[in-house]
Amino acid sequence: MRGFEADDEADGAIVFRDLITLALAGFVACVILILPHINPAKAKPRPEGTEPPGNVVVEIRWPDPVDADVDLWVMGPGDVPVGYSNKGGRLFNLLRDDLGHRGDVSGLNYEVAYSRGIVAGEYVVNVHLYRDQSGKLPVPVTVVASVKPSVGESARQIVATTIELGREGEERTAFRFKLDAAGGLLPGSVHDLAMPLRARRPS
Repeated sequence: MRGFEADDEADGAIVFRDLITLALAGFVACVILILPHINPAKAKPRPEGTEPPGNVVVEIRWPDPVDADVDLWVMGPGDVPVGYSNKGGRLFNLLRDDLGHRGDVSGLNYEVAYSRGIVAGEYVVNVHLYRDQSGKLPVPVTVVASVKPSVGESARQIVATTIELGREGEERTAFRFKLDAAGGLLPGSVHDLAMPLRARRPS
């Protein structure tokens, strides 16, 4: 009988030891996973002598349930128009070309273009209804332009409007505005005098 009791005690000790080992391993794993979030790595300082990039950010949004392909077109000073068929110029790049619900797993109707730096002069922002599959016309499009003059500064909204596109193929100028070299909006420079961009060919 004492042999069986000894075996039971040994088995219990093994189970207890395994349980403690697993609990400890689980605790260590949790600490390893949480540690980077407790003390995130600091950003590396900018090298001396390099200028921080400035950005002009232009975004458009239209209702997510609307299956429409709305295109953003932008043109910076002395540059070529940038949009779906010419995604990059000397100043701007189109970073997201949204086709509506086609091939889009995000569920968002959204396009955005960023500049590489800030150039003084006039900026033109257009929207174009390329395709409408929803049959829910007009399509309201919110257009926002923001400026982030340098690294570490928050982007500040400078112009915003809503445009209604009533038919396929319609292109409208949302706004035009002028910036100084520091990214400041020139007073009285905002207007929406039409300037087609989509049909302009890069020179």
